[in-house]
Amino acid sequence: MDEIQMTLQKCKLFMSFPPETLHRSILPHGKLREFQKNEIVIAPQQQVDWFAVLIRGQIHISQLFSDGGSSLMASLQPSFVLGGDLVCTQGQRSPYYAIATTPVQAMVFPVELLAPALLPEEERQMIWERLMVLIAHENMRKFYRLAILSQRSLRSRILVYLTMQAGRRGTDTFRIPFSREELAAFLCVNRSALSRELGRLKQEGIIHFQRNQFTILKKSDLWANDPH
Repeated sequence: MDEIQMTLQKCKLFMSFPPETLHRSILPHGKLREFQKNEIVIAPQQQVDWFAVLIRGQIHISQLFSDGGSSLMASLQPSFVLGGDLVCTQGQRSPYYAIATTPVQAMVFPVELLAPALLPEEERQMIWERLMVLIAHENMRKFYRLAILSQRSLRSRILVYLTMQAGRRGTDTFRIPFSREELAAFLCVNRSALSRELGRLKQEGIIHFQRNQFTILKKSDLWANDPH
């Protein structure tokens, strides 16, 4: 089985489909596209009448501001869906940038795949149901991020983010999907300030980390130790 079909089977949009159905009904409607590092895949106000499954590489969903700053909203990895939220809107226009942070391969499907005629109705309904679940999960992630950004201090933003990650994974030791620079952009804070505050939290014995692996050591002290 080739890499494209294996990745599609891992994608939450298509994981319910047997391999033969993917090969027969889904793949013929897709087109493999490649994007170079730093290439803009989707720009604000661009009309998007397609959705894609990431096969290789990484794409960042970001907002860029006139002062040169940015806010990282999500990091898409292989098997993630791009554009699924946009094709469900009336205008199908993007409010964000999607930028390839590495060389990218993506399987692109026309929005017509979701309309009657191209697929058997049962298969089409299954894709719609999966897409609605993906969008619902994305809305929850946005809610959690708003809860993080509503925190007034840098320490609180860090601790709320880490406790949410621990809760999602059901363990106090976990890996985060961001580098330090990406985490700073996600939290909308300065990278140097983030590194200093992480160092303080580690020195105080509240958390331990090695690169992207974190352990929460003192749950009861998460808020009591916020001096800001």
